[in-house]
Amino acid sequence: MIYGIADDVKKAVKNKCDAYEIYIDEGKVIQLDSLKEELNFAKEEIELGLGIRVIKDNRQGFAFTSNLDKVEETALKAIENTKLTKTDENYAFAEVEKVTEVKKIYDKKFGDLSLDESVEFLKDTINVACDSGCEVTGSGFSASEGRSLIVNSNGVSIENKGTGFGLGLSVTIQNDGEIATAYNSQSSRFFDIDGEKLAREVCNLAKSSLDTKPVETGDYDVVLDYYAATGLLQTFIGAFNGENVSRGRSILKDKMGQEITNPTLSIVDNPLLEKGMFSSKCDDEGTSSQKTDLVKNGILNSFIYDIYNANREGVKTTSNGLRGSYLTTPMISPTNLEFKFSEMREFDEIESGVLTTSVLGAHTANPISGDFSVEASNAFKIENGELTEPITKAMISGNIFEIMKSVEGVNTDIKQYGSFIIPKLLVHNLRVVGQ
Repeated sequence: MIYGIADDVKKAVKNKCDAYEIYIDEGKVIQLDSLKEELNFAKEEIELGLGIRVIKDNRQGFAFTSNLDKVEETALKAIENTKLTKTDENYAFAEVEKVTEVKKIYDKKFGDLSLDESVEFLKDTINVACDSGCEVTGSGFSASEGRSLIVNSNGVSIENKGTGFGLGLSVTIQNDGEIATAYNSQSSRFFDIDGEKLAREVCNLAKSSLDTKPVETGDYDVVLDYYAATGLLQTFIGAFNGENVSRGRSILKDKMGQEITNPTLSIVDNPLLEKGMFSSKCDDEGTSSQKTDLVKNGILNSFIYDIYNANREGVKTTSNGLRGSYLTTPMISPTNLEFKFSEMREFDEIESGVLTTSVLGAHTANPISGDFSVEASNAFKIENGELTEPITKAMISGNIFEIMKSVEGVNTDIKQYGSFIIPKLLVHNLRVVGQ
């Protein structure tokens, strides 16, 4: 069916523009949410939409629709919309290249997964948390199957297919008038998520966060758990965005070839990673997926680009033109970011410090300077390699670009949260302000 839609678009734009790109997005989604322990939202739907980009006289136009009776009308609208944009010779679409198949991104179990089975899975997770002595304040489960087709006037025709599953759980617990909360989530390309394990871990974290003690203000070694690390790393990775670099919005603009992180760290953007949450054989412009070494042994090696911004800078796209759906045009975005440390610290080697499970307010970090001030959540003192007493809410401040120069990987499980594939991170000399 989607190939037939593409053919209809081709006929509609033939001889009316200089180049075209057709993006068709088809998906099935199961989504559940609970408020406290009761399911309050459930949907199962099939989505199908079309996005069309055209280039005419060095101007780009875009239009989209989910009404397949209006394919021709949408194509003509895209052409009409070129009149609304400025002339720019950097507009271009992907060329034909050899593509690499990516393994383990599709789970056949999705086809047999029903809404009722999904509801039971979420209820079982909630029940385990309740049986563990916690009150569930919210939870959610999602399962999706996506299929996309990219066709353009250069001869590109690539189909991508994948599945994704996600589970999140938030709990609270009370003791002698004190309240503690905790949250965690899991995601996978396969329906191999362990809801019972997640529920027990979240509840144990909440219990461990009771009876907090204030921390003395000072400079500390701080272990960033996965959520805390990803919150702060968003600002760091934003500096690798090629558009930010070209517009002078990146502190890394003139630092190519310079040391910007601990030499033990290399960072790879890898859309070909097996089971990676953002893996595919091409990006959403039809550029064949490739690995990009952003940092090699601490040295800045590359930025990430889509076609347009790569053309502006006179470089080659890094296959990082991604879009959320057919409703949008591609934008520069990372895929699977592997943080690889050649050396790792053992947790029991940390004599004194603080561990924070998550941080609140990471979005307020200065995207250019990297300065941040965030609230530590579910934080604990570290003494002689052991977690001791939980800490009353405290503020943590520093500069993400400075702390990355000495960041160390802690020898823990490697997990993917969002785009980031990381161990827990040890950063030094962060200001912790007690309350």
